[in-house]
Amino acid sequence: MSQTLDQFRLTPSAAARVAEILNADPESKALRVEVLAGGCSGFQYKFDLTATQHPDDLVIAAEGATVYVDPTSLELLAGAELDFKDALMGAHFAVKNPNATSACGCGTSFSID
Repeated sequence: MSQTLDQFRLTPSAAARVAEILNADPESKALRVEVLAGGCSGFQYKFDLTATQHPDDLVIAAEGATVYVDPTSLELLAGAELDFKDALMGAHFAVKNPNATSACGCGTSFSID
């Protein structure tokens, strides 16, 4: 079962991995998830560790993990879910975004209509 907020969710595997990363880096307070213009499909996801929370950030806290999402990015992430995949070909965060109408092969950029 995923951590649910109306705007954005974390799966248990994403929450566990974020918590693990934050525990290993005591200077960071959260994982910031952003959507930026660019990438091969129009928008791209960006993940950064941060110690800075902006006053208008959505704060998601789940299972020892903290994630910040800014309001502009949140508009493009409404209803989306952050997951963590640990597969033979590598481990990575993945966003399941119902707003994306297409995505590139690398999975880090998307477009909307």
